[in-house]
Amino acid sequence: MSSEGSRGKRAVARAPRSAAVAPARVRTIKEIAAIANVSVATVSRALQRPEVVSDATRQRIQEVVKRLGYTPNALARNLRTARTRLIVALLPDIANPFFSEVIRGIEQVAHESGYSVLLGETRSSLVREQAYADMVAARQADGIITMSHRVPKIPMPGRLPVVNACEYVKDKQISSVYVDNVAAAGAAVDYLVTLGHREIAFIAGPPSSPICVDREKGYRLALQRAQLAVDPALMVSGDFSIEAGERAVELLLSQGQSFSAVFCSNDEMAIGAMRALGSRGLRVPEDVSVVGFDDIRFARYTSPALTTVAQPKNALGREAMAMLIELLADPEVPPRKRVLSADLVVRGSTAPPSPRKRK
Repeated sequence: MSSEGSRGKRAVARAPRSAAVAPARVRTIKEIAAIANVSVATVSRALQRPEVVSDATRQRIQEVVKRLGYTPNALARNLRTARTRLIVALLPDIANPFFSEVIRGIEQVAHESGYSVLLGETRSSLVREQAYADMVAARQADGIITMSHRVPKIPMPGRLPVVNACEYVKDKQISSVYVDNVAAAGAAVDYLVTLGHREIAFIAGPPSSPICVDREKGYRLALQRAQLAVDPALMVSGDFSIEAGERAVELLLSQGQSFSAVFCSNDEMAIGAMRALGSRGLRVPEDVSVVGFDDIRFARYTSPALTTVAQPKNALGREAMAMLIELLADPEVPPRKRVLSADLVVRGSTAPPSPRKRK
């Protein structure tokens, strides 16, 4: 500023009789905001989307703009604010049927709002996650919906255009939508207890996942409410796959563990558990009851149909996309944590324990 001002003074001194005045310095949106006593984001909205700004604020900003002769640099504005109308949805496993309904919800709201969705399978790889995050930094995409507990690093100033769905993240500035996994898992185990089960095995998900930690917490709390001991020998971890459910049950049976019910952290592992039980000549639910989590489409078609905790998968996706659109329209919108309800769906895979299993 000082160098420009001094150049202006020298020009006047050399040509005192000239009526010409040095061209006015180009004003910036930051100066407009300071003079109008509003934020830069508010000025930007007033200039680009005046309908979302109050009449009084919009009029005050317009008066400052007119007084200073501010003309937005169209090219610079486009570089800063142009939208690709593309968002990236990151999911750890594209083969997991749980995510298909979440993606459908994301896609529905995106389509209604003029956005396209790029699916990115990360396979829990930090390198893959970062590659998609770099698309946002390079302005090849507008934002990210992540279905992982990690938030990708995006080298850009201000609020990150990221929303989390289904999982939990530690960053309080990231809006999230999920279910209460502690309460939902607890309700599933409570139901098994009401049926009369006392030896309830648990097939957990990956311990690195916060939702899996919470589902185990719900399992433990339900047993404590029923004054039943938590037996670590009845707890096995898996990776959410059908094969993991099979391996877990095979391990429990090979160790000679006694149980009349199995609660699984997701439906795929529950399906695997049912398969392993059948291969050992154990009937579901006559010999062992099985409960899953998620209510994927295939859960109702197993034989018997699977009792499970139904997550509102489509609603999770729709809400996540709505949150991201809201954030892209107004980076100053406060972050939100939205908890949706999950319901136990009772089907044919659960029943009271057989008399020889009762104590």
